[in-house]
Amino acid sequence: MGYNKITPELLAAFTEIVGDKFIITSGEEMERYCHDETEDLRYYPEVVAKPNTPEQVSTLLKLCNDNLIPVTPRGAGTGLSGGALPILGGLLISMERFNNIIQIDEDNLQATVEPGVITEVFIDAAAEKGLLYPVDPASKGSCFIGGNVSHGSGGPRVVKYGTIREYILNLQVVLPNGEILWTGANTLKYASGYNLTQLFIGSEGTFGIVTKIVVKLVPKPDHNVLMLASFGTNEAACGAVSAIFRAGVVPSALEFMERRGVEWVIEHDGIVFDLKDDIKAFLLIEIDGNNMDTIFDAAEKVNAVLEEFECKDVLFADTSAQKEELWKMRRTMAESVKSNSVYKEEDTVVPRAALPKLINGIKEVGSRYGFQSVCYGHAGDGNLHVNIIKGDMSDEDWNTKLKGGIREIFELTVALGGTISGEHGIGLVQKEFMPLKYSEVHLNLMRGIKAVFDPNGIMNPGKIF
Repeated sequence: MGYNKITPELLAAFTEIVGDKFIITSGEEMERYCHDETEDLRYYPEVVAKPNTPEQVSTLLKLCNDNLIPVTPRGAGTGLSGGALPILGGLLISMERFNNIIQIDEDNLQATVEPGVITEVFIDAAAEKGLLYPVDPASKGSCFIGGNVSHGSGGPRVVKYGTIREYILNLQVVLPNGEILWTGANTLKYASGYNLTQLFIGSEGTFGIVTKIVVKLVPKPDHNVLMLASFGTNEAACGAVSAIFRAGVVPSALEFMERRGVEWVIEHDGIVFDLKDDIKAFLLIEIDGNNMDTIFDAAEKVNAVLEEFECKDVLFADTSAQKEELWKMRRTMAESVKSNSVYKEEDTVVPRAALPKLINGIKEVGSRYGFQSVCYGHAGDGNLHVNIIKGDMSDEDWNTKLKGGIREIFELTVALGGTISGEHGIGLVQKEFMPLKYSEVHLNLMRGIKAVFDPNGIMNPGKIF
């Protein structure tokens, strides 16, 4: 599809809509909008606009739609799929000024928030009222809740409480033609025609722009225990994951960490931790609830399972400070890996019983292609983040052969009943692998849905397909 450039007349119109202070066309400030957390990719928009009302977004989109200007919606830029990269230039609409928690409705256990609210800020605001919003990605301290909605983001605690899809009740959205609508209803049940709310979740800004979000909350549990279990092999740690659930325990978090990732966290973040030579992998297991006897009973069941898988040691965090230190080890792992080496992160997910086969296969592919890997992730969901490390791989092999290894990892993931992204989305960098999972019939259905919402194809073009 042919797109147009932004003319001086259009720029003047954009400026009138949002104000001169909230338009960027060049200079140092533009640099922060040309990338996300995806490798070293850089794409510059022609113009950045920062609206702060649905009506401003509506007017901007209508102008772009009428003039065939490509539009890239952007949250905090913490994504790992290139979803916020303005690869065709055009207008980038930053949602950073949509940063209000409009209401926390304690009677109905709901909240209405704007998409530019930092996820952890919202989690903390809910917690102050004794409520829990359990969707907590590793980047929760910097990512926006709107970006979480757009990418179907997750985090450790969705293993017990459910994914973001189960916590978004209703969305106010702006369509490319400027229409503003609510996608559903503020109700726990919805059986009134097609569920447009669910369609928008994970659509990566390709349908329109979300301007308000109605979120379901749950009562915050009173207590939790945190256990760090160590293993002599990756396979043993991964094998224990499914067995914990089969024993009748649903942890509030169940995270896998490979030894090398822990080593880099210790080096990079200065965390003091006694890492014994015979330890190759860890499970970080949290169990929460309102009754400590019930929690300890579940912990004993977990311990029995861990013994079956030759667990070397189990550390119980005794204090809030110890818990925070262990969680810091897991949450900072991606940044620690990134700071130590040239890397590429992939987001695989399989049925959790298949995790041992997945991690074995990843290591086998790496040995053939010459790259190393550091794996960690939300094992309770079967979601493994694979950080591919350049190591001794030559620049030429890294640039020309690596894609073949990644393709094999995704082929294995699909063969094990999984898919190519659990929570990072497809965006720009994963779209070439979509046919590994989906037939042309499936992909054409997706393209057809996209065309209904966005017939001129202006919304985040070049992503997903």
